Amino acid sequence: MPGFADSFWSNDYASGLGVLFNKLQQGVVENRQVLTIARMRAEAEEAYGQRLSEIAPAVDKVQGGFSVDDGASVRKAYEGVRAEMEDAARNHKKIAQNIRDLVVNPFSRWCDAHESRIQDSQDELQARVKAHDKQAEAVKKLRSNYFNKCRQLEDLEEENKLAFQDPETSPQQKQNIPEIKVEQEAAEEEPLEIGDETYSPEQVKERLRHILNNIKMGETKVPILGTYHNTSAGTDIVEYIQRHMGSTSVSYAERIGQDLVTHGFLRLVGNVGNTFANSSKMFYQWRPKAFEWSGVPEKKPVARTFSIPVTGSDGSDSPVVGTVSDYLAKWDVLNTSRPNETPAERMRREAREADERYKAAVRKLDETRCELEEAIFVHLRFLERCELDRLKAIKTVVLDFSGTISNVIPSLQATVDKLMLYQETVQPLGDLRYLLENYRTGSFVPKVVVYENYYNNVDEQTFGVDLEARARADRKRVPVIITTLLTYLDHHYPDLEGDEARRGVWLHEVPLTQTHKLRAKVNNGKPPALETFAEFDIPTVASLLKLYLLELPDSLVSSHVYEIIRTIYTTPTGDAGDAARVPILVQTLSQLRLTNIASLDACMNHFTRLIDLTSADEEYISKLATVLAPCVLRPRAETSLTMEEKHAYRLVRDLFAHKDAIFNELKRLSTMNSAGSIKGNQNRPRAISTDESNRKAHMEERTRALLEKANGSRSRATSPAPSPRGSSHRRDRSVGGPETRFPIQTNVTSPTSEGRKRGSLGPVLPKRTSLEVPGEESSVGHMGLSHPADGNFIMNGAPPIGVSTAAAAAAAAADQHGSPLEKRNSLGRKLEHESGVEKRNSLGRSGARFSAGRRVTPASASSAAARTATPPPPQQPGHHHQQSSGQGVTLVDAPMDY
Repeated sequence: MPGFADSFWSNDYASGLGVLFNKLQQGVVENRQVLTIARMRAEAEEAYGQRLSEIAPAVDKVQGGFSVDDGASVRKAYEGVRAEMEDAARNHKKIAQNIRDLVVNPFSRWCDAHESRIQDSQDELQARVKAHDKQAEAVKKLRSNYFNKCRQLEDLEEENKLAFQDPETSPQQKQNIPEIKVEQEAAEEEPLEIGDETYSPEQVKERLRHILNNIKMGETKVPILGTYHNTSAGTDIVEYIQRHMGSTSVSYAERIGQDLVTHGFLRLVGNVGNTFANSSKMFYQWRPKAFEWSGVPEKKPVARTFSIPVTGSDGSDSPVVGTVSDYLAKWDVLNTSRPNETPAERMRREAREADERYKAAVRKLDETRCELEEAIFVHLRFLERCELDRLKAIKTVVLDFSGTISNVIPSLQATVDKLMLYQETVQPLGDLRYLLENYRTGSFVPKVVVYENYYNNVDEQTFGVDLEARARADRKRVPVIITTLLTYLDHHYPDLEGDEARRGVWLHEVPLTQTHKLRAKVNNGKPPALETFAEFDIPTVASLLKLYLLELPDSLVSSHVYEIIRTIYTTPTGDAGDAARVPILVQTLSQLRLTNIASLDACMNHFTRLIDLTSADEEYISKLATVLAPCVLRPRAETSLTMEEKHAYRLVRDLFAHKDAIFNELKRLSTMNSAGSIKGNQNRPRAISTDESNRKAHMEERTRALLEKANGSRSRATSPAPSPRGSSHRRDRSVGGPETRFPIQTNVTSPTSEGRKRGSLGPVLPKRTSLEVPGEESSVGHMGLSHPADGNFIMNGAPPIGVSTAAAAAAAAADQHGSPLEKRNSLGRKLEHESGVEKRNSLGRSGARFSAGRRVTPASASSAAARTATPPPPQQPGHHHQQSSGQGVTLVDAPMDY
């Protein structure tokens, strides 16, 4: 049964948590109702006992009567009745006291504490959700600003390229006129006259270096104009000249200072003109030329800040303060901070700064999201315990309430029995299951806000990036993060003690905080180092792979085939069993991108090998499939119906049970499609669009194509035998079962049968001929296949397409065990394959594809027949058998060739 931690998630976090807290607040009200019942019952028992205790004093006040008669038998009956009234009064008062002591007082205190716990969790999660939403809005604004800056920069660069072109430099009038280029010698720097002496450039540079390292420099604030940096007072400059440059008088020192101004090393700030004077009120700024000549790094001014007094601790987060501060920080009237900056440089700097701010905001949003999800996990588990404790507390209250009555008043045993029956009917786990089944909003599927680079660069992030984009950036068929994690786990399984510990790696519930720590170390777009995983235990590494698959924008088996998977598992297969679904699953999975198929193959190979090596039982396989189901297949939008469906679980079970049959057929189809694309000069087909605008038309076209394919595959020559139905060929009703009317072809032969059909499903890469993950040797022979351009389509030891070993094996089996008719059929099929004629390949499958509402067909069947008619070179049988016995997928990837 799923818990709170896997049931109340939503895309915006708030709606799922809102449903949960509404139910928890409803539980708080239920507690008050139970407490009100107990309190009012105690008050009623107290009032009833009080009225019973008033009976005896009221009777004693009556004069005469039984007080006069000493021994009458009627008096004893009276006294018994009177005593019964007093005992009844005491009993009812005792019931009232017991209800207060055992039920009202302790349950009231517990209810207050429970309500406080619920409210604290709700307040904290609401604050975190608001902070996340606020940061998400900030990311959107920064992203828009960054994109605008990039567009403005591109516009400015285009204007600079096209503006002010001379007719001679115009590309339309450019002529190839020979020119004689003479290298001009670099202009030698002339000596400078400072004071009465002449200094060479090297001497000036040395003197400037000494001045800038020893003279006092600071900042000078000028009203309206702003703050000037790297300034010195006139008195400080004169003092330095007299001390280090041999000046004997102030006038001579002022003359040297004036020469420094004239040569462009100094400038006067805050006044008009460039006159140098020995004054403490006149300040001079050292210009960038002085720093360039001296080689001393210029002290860059820090960003200008404006302090606005704001009361409270949230002043820095105020949108008003932030907006005003940003506006004032950009206000620089005379561009004093960067006086020599060109508009193009300014645009580049602003675009770069906007990019950095956007990156920082995305990283902060990712950290905020991770912290929010960690807090939600912790609080959901805590709230689940609180709700379970509440239900158990109500069960205890009902039991104590019945005990207070049953221990005192035996006459109310029937009522007590009913109360006991009522308390027996309270089932805490059942009520908790009812809450989850009726009010859960969705499983944990994190939605990552990725950094969208303007130039479509994904080198700085790993998680949340599209699978094919990540693989393309890694230049691999399978993303490096997947292969690295699986390889690390394969190498460290032997370190665990026993098969039970190895199997438990994938079932262990790792705290999300621990997984996010490892995620933060490897989420940089680079291949993760194995030393990084050494800091964490093996279950955390396995949990990281599950988190990576959950954070993908789309599941491994894309959500656009979810409806097809649902149709497959909701349609009965008749007597054929699970094996009848294998060809249909192959057709469906072949629609995926090659990256998705290769990644799924790598994962399934890892899990099936783990199951085989550890001799896992049925219970473990079921639990493992349940854990991996949301990682492999998720619907496009999770609803109350999809949450109860088990199609993803059944798909994973079929992938476990029929992995070799499914993926060998997918690899064979990929190899054949690659060969057909190369030899037929066909264009690479586009992937199936996920646009839903023409979904109905697409589904009708697809159903029609499958029906045409099914009719074509079942077509055969007319039998010469007389028809058992007579001369009438009229057919009033279908005699087949429901499986024969299934829109997806259910009677496709097994992937291991000799009559395999050809078809183009999914995108084709011209040079990539296999779904296999290349090994370290990067050799074709190691993978068991040759390049399709050679005509040898060998996949994991399979024979060439021209000669079918399945047909040869069938013929041999027929010779040994079959009837003469079977032998002739097997021999005929063998000869048909050896002759290179495959009529069913051209008629059995429609290679139709749909793009933007149109039906696109591949090359004609004649070209396909021409390709398959070319026999490949012979292969060694022993070599095929040796290759077929190896593992299907190696986890070490190699660079992907294009």
